This record gives sequence, structure tokens and C-alpha cells, in this order.
Amino acid sequence: MTAAPDQTAKARRVWDKAAPSYDKQIALLEKLQFGGGREWLGARVRGRILDVAIGTGRNLPHYPPGATVTGVELSPAMLAIAQQRASDLGRALDLHEGDAERLPFASGSFDTAVCALSLCTIPDPAAAIREMHRVLVPGGRLLLLDHIGSTWPPVYAAQWLLERITVPAAGEHFTRRQLPLVQAVGFEIVEVERLKAGSVERIHAIKPG
Repeated sequence: MTAAPDQTAKARRVWDKAAPSYDKQIALLEKLQFGGGREWLGARVRGRILDVAIGTGRNLPHYPPGATVTGVELSPAMLAIAQQRASDLGRALDLHEGDAERLPFASGSFDTAVCALSLCTIPDPAAAIREMHRVLVPGGRLLLLDHIGSTWPPVYAAQWLLERITVPAAGEHFTRRQLPLVQAVGFEIVEVERLKAGSVERIHAIKPG
């Protein structure tokens, strides 16, 4: 089941509002909490790449030169910044406004699907993962980077408390974990890394051939 239309509309409003200051706000957090994560993703992509919830395009500098990249994003304001980033980098980028829970692409269209720091805010992450599975070719790669519920109880408790504010305000979840959802769809796990007291996870999985 995908998210209700009002949840999707709220998410669009939140990210349209956040877009102008997003890069500045997240830069330090990425360095401290997710350092090396986008490079990790970029080192594992291949073929036709779909960047799901591409945001302002922060993955783009880490993709191989000449890579074929398609981006989908709910927020038009985020898309505009991603397009400018691609232009500044001299990269060709095929951008689409769309919902990660209802990807506007045919089945088997991509060799790699990437989703970075976004499943924590997508209203129905299971639906988004099912859609990424659908649009990948057999043998295609799924690459995820996100913050998740910590393995350390004091950190998990703090995350739970923080969600009392962030979920109603911006749909931001801190105690989710994507790995069970990835496994439930039928992906084969290649690599899993948990970092920062188990609060950050990197996943590399393959759609069976």
C-alpha cells in the first residue's frame, strides 16, 4: 500500500520549503555522520543509474564520468537545484518530477537504483523499495544509504524522542531500518555496513536474475 495523497502532498511542501537552504544545512551533518557514504555509492553503480529522491543532486559528483543518470524527485524546487548542479558539473541528467512510491518508469529500465538519505522521509518506504525492485533489470543493483534506528539503546531512545517532533513536522523518521524491507521484496544482499553506533546503514543488494 502506498502513502495517502495528503502525506505525499505534505512531503512535497516540506521539501519545496527546505530546498533553498538544504545543501548548506546538511553539509556538516553529512561530513560528521555520513562521511564517505556518497563515495561508497558512486563506487558501486553501473550501467543506467536511477537516483530515487535525487534531491539537490548531491550524489552526482560521485558517479563515474559519462554515466547515464536519471533522477526522480517529488519536489520541483529540489529538482531545479539538481539540474543546476548537473549543469555546473557538465553532466547530462534526465530529471523527472515523481513519487518514489509510484516510479514513472517501465519495469526493467535500469541497471542500478540509488537512494540516499531519503527512505527516512518517504511516507511508505516499503512501496518505494518495491518500485526500485520493479524498475531494475534482473541482476540490477540496489544501493542505499540512510540513518536508521541505532543498535545502542541510549541512542535509540534519543532517536525515538526526536521522532516525536520530526515525524509530525517533516515526516522525518530516525528509528526505521530498511534492510528487512529490502529482504522482503526478494533482493539478495551483497554488502551491509552499520556505522556510528549502528545508526547509519549502507546496503548493496542485487535483484535476482
